[in-house]
Amino acid sequence: MVALETQFLELLTLQPAVWVTVQAHRGSVPREAGAWMAVFTDRTLGSIGGGHLEWQALDQARPLLSHPSGLSARRFALGPSLGQCCGGEVTLQFEHVNASDLPRLRQHFAAQQALWPPIALFGGGHVAAALVQVVGHLPFLVHWLDSRDGIFPLTLPANVQAEHSDPVQHAVAGLAPGSRVLIMSFSHAEDLDVLAACLLRQRLRGDLPWIGLIGSRSKWTVFRHRLAERGFSDAELAQVISPIGVPGIAGKAPEVIAVAVAAQLLQTIRSTKDI
Repeated sequence: MVALETQFLELLTLQPAVWVTVQAHRGSVPREAGAWMAVFTDRTLGSIGGGHLEWQALDQARPLLSHPSGLSARRFALGPSLGQCCGGEVTLQFEHVNASDLPRLRQHFAAQQALWPPIALFGGGHVAAALVQVVGHLPFLVHWLDSRDGIFPLTLPANVQAEHSDPVQHAVAGLAPGSRVLIMSFSHAEDLDVLAACLLRQRLRGDLPWIGLIGSRSKWTVFRHRLAERGFSDAELAQVISPIGVPGIAGKAPEVIAVAVAAQLLQTIRSTKDI
């Protein structure tokens, strides 16, 4: 689970809350089904879309903290009466929850997380470390790999699993099907070996929908030549994205690159309808 879900469950051990979830929607709406907000006596976590809709939901939820009832649902039309012009409608479910609901909620969030697309991140350098902090708040399951000992931070986001693998390219065979692969190791030679292992897996299994290589266009030109010498065709090499990151974002600071790459990864989810 990501940090928000973890914080919700930790707070729930101390005090009850009203869990507000988007159950259904139609037309243009600020958040999709599954979005949630937890209302505690002194704070809220999460969001169902902000604006007047969220204010109305808070107004409905707060009385339920002291007067619990069963599940209730209410439909909201996002029109002039709410001061919003989306034009769609949202059905919200309100549920009083407490510590006794923790097993069920943990199971719910774990089931949702199991549907998230996997990322295989090769390399533990500055850009990778910045990227992990960004995707730690996004719907991905991250498998972070490096051949060096002691490279990973002691504390990782809840959706990130780190693994030491030497030689690191041997880990490619065990990646989860559907992994988006990001290659940004400390060594160009290691990058090349990981990339070749990914292309071989693609040749045999075709289950890595996105392969990205960090670096300049000149680096990719050199890599293309070397991979062609290893027998990879133009069609196979066309599967590689390099340089990585959405275009139009200036700056080479690790945090800037991380945001650009995270945005590109989110585009892969939208295009393949994974979530």
